Amino acid sequence: MAIHKLHLDEFDEVDYELIAIHTSLEDYRLAYYINQKLPVLLYKSKDEIQITIKEGETRFSRFTYEDTEKEIAWNLIQNKNEVTLQNKQSNLSLFADTAIEISTKVYLLPEFKKVDYFLKIENAQSSVTSITKKINTIDRIATVYKVDIQQIKSKNNLIF
Repeated sequence: MAIHKLHLDEFDEVDYELIAIHTSLEDYRLAYYINQKLPVLLYKSKDEIQITIKEGETRFSRFTYEDTEKEIAWNLIQNKNEVTLQNKQSNLSLFADTAIEISTKVYLLPEFKKVDYFLKIENAQSSVTSITKKINTIDRIATVYKVDIQQIKSKNNLIF
């Protein structure tokens, strides 16, 4: 009888590239401009990324494109979102029983708080530097750069 062993190191392989995008554009406009500059057709995914924290639950928008011929998956992911909580205060004052909304910023990758969007490319075959140069030509984009995946502490948020 043969014994099969699995090494845990085999599962730690990084098979994606991550590009950080700083911009004031809305997600759908950014996806539109990326579709114009790159050979992709990003579309709004119904499967948003859901994160639960102690303050509440939030969803990050996601635009996807899968090239089945080349087996490449592209994901444009929102990094910043807000969780809104409603606290009801019942005091004996003029504003008794008023609801107060408290919003908290939530990040998909908290170690990159200044990044607005991430472009995750799985099984990337083309040069990431050429992709970043093309994205950087879009108006209203402040900067674009490749993220060193070893710096990411919350890698589990990128599993979807």
